Amino acid sequence: MKYVIAFISETPWDCSWDCSAVHKMEDEDRQNAEEERILQANNRRFNSLFDYPDNSIKTSKYSFFNFLPINLFEQFRRLANAYFLILLFLQLIPQISSLAWYTTVIPLIVVLSITGVKDAVDDVKRHRSDQQVNNRSVLILVNGRVEENKWRDVQVGDIIKLENDRPVTADVLLLSSSEPYGLTYIETADLDGETNLKVKQAISATSDMEDNLELLSAFNGEVRCDPPNNKLDKFSGTLSYQGDTYVLDSERLLLRGCVIRNTDWCYGLVIYTGPDTKLMQNSGRSTFKRTHIDHLMNVLVVWIFLLLGGMCFLLAIGHGIWENNRGYHFQAFLPWEHYITSSATSSSLAFWSYFIVLNTMVPISLYVSVEIIRLGNSYYINWDRQMFYAPKNTPAQARTTTLNEELGQVEYVFSDKTGTLTENVMIFDKCSINGKTYGYSYDDNGQHVPKSPNNKVDFSYNHLADPKFSFYDKTLVEAVKSEDPLVYLFFLCLSLCHTVMSEEKAEGKLVYQAQSPDEGALVTATRNFGFVFCSRTPETITVIEMGKIRVYHLLAILDFSSERKRMSVIVRTPEDRVMLFCKGADTIIYELLHPSCVSLGDVTMDHLDDFASEGLRTLMVAYRELDKAFFQKWIKKHGEAWLTLEDRERKLALVYKEIERDLMLLGATAIEDKLQKGVPETIVTLSKAKIKIWVLTGDKQETAVNIAYSCRIFKDEMDGVFMVEGKDSETVLQELRTARKKMKPESLLESDPINIYLARKPKMPFKVLDEVPNGSYGLVISGYSLACALERNMEFELLRTACMCKGVVCCRMTPLQKAQVVNLVKRYKKVVTLAIGDGANDIGMIKAAHIGVGISGHEGMQATLSSDFSFCQFHYLQRLLLVHGRWSYNRMCKFLSYFFYKNFAFTLVHFWYAFFNGFSAQTVYDIWFITFYNLIYTSLPVLGLSLFEKDVNETWSLCYPELYEPGQHNLYFNKKEFMKCLLHGIYNSFVLFFVPMGTVFNSERRDGKDISDFQSFSLIVQTTLIWVMTMQIALRTTSWTMINHAFTWGSLGLYFCILLLLCSDGLCLMFPSIFSFLGVARNSLSQPQMWLCLILSTVLCMVPLIGYKFLRPLLWPINVDKVLNRIHFCLKHPMPPQVQTKKKHSSKRRSAYAFSHKQGFGALITSGKTQKSSALAKNTVRSKK
Repeated sequence: MKYVIAFISETPWDCSWDCSAVHKMEDEDRQNAEEERILQANNRRFNSLFDYPDNSIKTSKYSFFNFLPINLFEQFRRLANAYFLILLFLQLIPQISSLAWYTTVIPLIVVLSITGVKDAVDDVKRHRSDQQVNNRSVLILVNGRVEENKWRDVQVGDIIKLENDRPVTADVLLLSSSEPYGLTYIETADLDGETNLKVKQAISATSDMEDNLELLSAFNGEVRCDPPNNKLDKFSGTLSYQGDTYVLDSERLLLRGCVIRNTDWCYGLVIYTGPDTKLMQNSGRSTFKRTHIDHLMNVLVVWIFLLLGGMCFLLAIGHGIWENNRGYHFQAFLPWEHYITSSATSSSLAFWSYFIVLNTMVPISLYVSVEIIRLGNSYYINWDRQMFYAPKNTPAQARTTTLNEELGQVEYVFSDKTGTLTENVMIFDKCSINGKTYGYSYDDNGQHVPKSPNNKVDFSYNHLADPKFSFYDKTLVEAVKSEDPLVYLFFLCLSLCHTVMSEEKAEGKLVYQAQSPDEGALVTATRNFGFVFCSRTPETITVIEMGKIRVYHLLAILDFSSERKRMSVIVRTPEDRVMLFCKGADTIIYELLHPSCVSLGDVTMDHLDDFASEGLRTLMVAYRELDKAFFQKWIKKHGEAWLTLEDRERKLALVYKEIERDLMLLGATAIEDKLQKGVPETIVTLSKAKIKIWVLTGDKQETAVNIAYSCRIFKDEMDGVFMVEGKDSETVLQELRTARKKMKPESLLESDPINIYLARKPKMPFKVLDEVPNGSYGLVISGYSLACALERNMEFELLRTACMCKGVVCCRMTPLQKAQVVNLVKRYKKVVTLAIGDGANDIGMIKAAHIGVGISGHEGMQATLSSDFSFCQFHYLQRLLLVHGRWSYNRMCKFLSYFFYKNFAFTLVHFWYAFFNGFSAQTVYDIWFITFYNLIYTSLPVLGLSLFEKDVNETWSLCYPELYEPGQHNLYFNKKEFMKCLLHGIYNSFVLFFVPMGTVFNSERRDGKDISDFQSFSLIVQTTLIWVMTMQIALRTTSWTMINHAFTWGSLGLYFCILLLLCSDGLCLMFPSIFSFLGVARNSLSQPQMWLCLILSTVLCMVPLIGYKFLRPLLWPINVDKVLNRIHFCLKHPMPPQVQTKKKHSSKRRSAYAFSHKQGFGALITSGKTQKSSALAKNTVRSKK
């Protein structure tokens, strides 16, 4: 728990803003100027000459004093806000203002206030997270004493003390530790995603100081090293101390973000602080994320401005012509104002008057409504009980409200592996011993049954068992208790053949620190079955076998290597037998078996096939009893090979090969690299939605590939999986082109359309169209090869090759490379990207992607705090995208289409009216109708549509992922759809003006009085408009709820209530200058012409839309129309559920453990450097005797 809490708020609270841009630019300028870092230990005065930053981080944007000016400046950089500000100033000019100033200032203040409050709340959270990190305590060596201080007060050159299970404060040079030879064990999960233990070692010149404060205070070594950079595995420098110079490398450096493990204390010299640390250098910049629809809206707003300007110009010309031909001679009745000297002057003023009258072409309520819709859809995510993770009591969280509809447009998902696809837990799941499989669950009758808590094996007989370990086959426990010799040897092999370190933190409570999680799982399993690995020294291994303490003399460790793909130990048993125990890849071990094991080997290989079909990580286990004379000769050869300086690795391999033969097969193990629940199903579902999944991980290649098969990113039926492993640019380029040649040979020809386009040397970057390969392929590329492929002259080759593949796995990546890959796809594909991860090493890609999703996992909270959305399980992603994302996109598109349409229809009536009022900028509607139209009359129905609309329910959304496709191609709202809205609005405005005009023109009431006055005409037009808008939104609504009904029909009823109120005698007589439509409603609503006009206008406006909605799926169908037809058919004719069958995978997937394992602690153990801590553990065991 300490580990999790320690990392909370290491990074920005919200990634919506470019935090502290000025500070970052200053940091970058300083770093560019810094060619070499020079510092001196315990000398702050000297180090202050170089102006190094302190260890504080600043992610907040505002302070109490600068919030208002900076926030207003940021908001008025939005084109729409600037437009309404200019409009407000125009309305303050009485000569051109045809509307009251408060019709603009009130909505503008509301919008600015809502946005400002939201920004302030977000920045307060960032301030708090900064303070939480900067105020953590750290022990600093000051004047010969260790004093507790704050992280923010640490400076370059300080010597700090780090304790076990505590995070590293800054990037520090390891000086000494509690372990022998200055060793320090660290966990780097937040940097590279790996949970296995790593070892760092201090140089001999400083390790002897240990915790002697006098020596540490007197230490005045001078360090010259690289300037700050983002390369996690690169560090070079020198330490000058007492006249000698020592070479420094990355093995001496502890990075911020690591956690000290299995080490009581260590001292370090601070090299990089705050923004200069490699963790912060890799975190990437936070940028303001805007959706594709936001960008489209900005373009459309510019179009509307141009259209508005064109209409105003046209009407101004009309006004000038009318004034010149009619108005000049009509001054006896309509005299010109004193400031108007000619028709040209009047025309210029009319331009600005119409600019104000027609401003509702871009109403400010659009942006308020968009924010409300996004907020509502964000709450749906927060409230979704199916995305609530009960074990952690954690709901899904929409950490930003600006990206909801973007969730419905994702085409590429970039995922971390460890802790995101997997649970970061290895589990001993099954095994095969002497040709018999164990691990399947059986009932009392011996019938195979699914695993359940009721079938768990009871390990209570073993007081040293790990209570978290679960196994479901009781027959294995019975075999162990019956002392079956081969079962006994099998578990003895697993308890001895490893490089795990043990620590007894409390009596009987062992904690294993494994070099790989696979080894930890195996040793934990043997512990539960009664073979408890207790401790080790360079010469011995202590194991409690079924309650008896036995000490084995360790004679040699034949450590793992990527070429050998196996490891062995040679021990002398208490009975004085020399035994070799070996485990490794089945393809390797099988070739080393004694001829007598051929039949057993074939049976075991069949079991391995079964294990592989379940996606388990497998290895074989074997042993050999050695002749003592033979061993003595061999150990002599081993010593000679070990001491040789030239070609030692090859000579050792030959010596190892000499003894690792004629092995007797014991069996095989199967470890589950436990995927999170529902990961394979989620990836298959997302693939059906044409979403490509790329795995970007810092983990080993074979581990990543195994997980890619397990979670169905790669499939055995693929036509091929390409491995790019080149170490130089030429080799990588050749490998990429070879892959592309196989997938699409014509892509290498000069006649290829993309190559023709490239030959023209277009401006970079440009949009790369999708290329269709001739089959299904996968791509695996390592971090070193990726570094070459990401160079400017090769990145396009990488992109073309990778994008033709169904799945891509990039392994051994740095955090920066993850962000670079995401940016590469963003730059050239111009599609919506999503990055999902759970650790600090994922922050860069989370910030780089259009949408960042954080998994609240085992690796701290950094990814969550930097994300736009967060939840606890990867399989929630399909619900986030296919349900919430698709609904949000559909709702936003329907909202925008309707909103633009209704405002075009509303506003353009003024355009037609201008031809009948001398282009005088007189409004058709009552001023109160203009004020209430978007605020009250039409706001609730469109919000009801935008918050509750569902074309299909969530079940069908998940069953038919193809429904997601329209969002990826932005089919529902684009420039073409906008033009349809404009044409529809123009047509409706034409009908809404001329039908009432024709209806009331020269018409009379029953009593013979004329009804074709302006106020009656205005009321008929606005009533018809409201009625048509209500019918239009009713036609667009697919799923009706009580709220939709209340909003839609309630708003229509509310209009008539407000209309009667505004035209009432009492109100008009009390405020005649404000309410001038006295009795108009009562008189007009009683006339048959009014209702004839309403019915006729509604029919004329609705018929084209009804016809289009009916004919479009028939004449111009898209894929989603076919899917919807299938859904409607399924609702009428339910189909039986399909039976799913498991598929076996090929043998190339087996032994992922052995292939993914790397050099262990073998040399470290036999060197004796761990003797101090191991001796303590040994003494603890002996004391138990």
